[in-house]
Formats: sequence, C-alpha cells, structure tokens
Amino acid sequence: MTTTQLLPEDYEALASFRYAMRKFLNFSKRALAAEAELTPEQYEALLALKAYSDPSGLTVTELSERLQVRHHSAVSLVDKLEKLEFVHRTHGVADRRHVYVSLTASGSRVLSKVAVLHRREMRVRSPEMIKALLRLRK
Repeated sequence: MTTTQLLPEDYEALASFRYAMRKFLNFSKRALAAEAELTPEQYEALLALKAYSDPSGLTVTELSERLQVRHHSAVSLVDKLEKLEFVHRTHGVADRRHVYVSLTASGSRVLSKVAVLHRREMRVRSPEMIKALLRLRK
C-alpha cells in the first residue's frame, strides 16, 4: 500500500478519532460556558499562558502562534480577557514594542477550575482517541 492509498479501516480510524474529538470539544464548550462563561478560545489562551509563559508572560505574537490565529485575533482575544481581568499586559523593558500578556490571580483561579474538568474528561475520552490513533499508525 502506498501512502496515498487508504483502506476502509483507515477511514474508520480517522472518523473515530474525529468523532471522539468532537465529543470532547462539545463537552468543553458546554463546561466552559456553564462553569466560567468562557469561550473555548479564551480557555485555550489562558491555558497557553499558564503552560508556556516565562515570568514576563508571552508576547502577543507568541500567543497567536500557540493559538494558531492571526495577530489581530490574538489582540482581540487579549482585549476581552483583559476586560474580564483574567490577564494583564505589560510592555517590554528592552523593546517597548513588545507586549507581554500574563495571567492574573483571577485568571489563574478560573483556569484551574475548568482545567480540572477538562483533565477529568480527557481521562475518560483518551482511550477512545488513543485507540483510533494507534489504528492509524499501522
């Protein structure tokens, strides 16, 4: 079999993985709205800031890369999170053109609350996802 040919079981594995992901993302969207009034994009931004920030935070450019969105979309997202008081911005010391984004204490609290729910759901859903991924490795 060449790399361009897929067998029926490949399609089934791809579909199974996408189905499992959709179930998780549906859970996530509902949980974020109910528990924290956050959008999935806002949660992903908070998560990226927690996971990848150094003490000064992430630049907006780094955040846009982590979220795989355009720079102006990241700026808009940061604007909304700043209004919620979940993040704050500071200008770079060496280069004032760089804008760093950091979690606030309030942002850390809300992130912790919903991240626990996501980890629990991933523990439930991951066997199904891993099974589909393993089938694709064959």
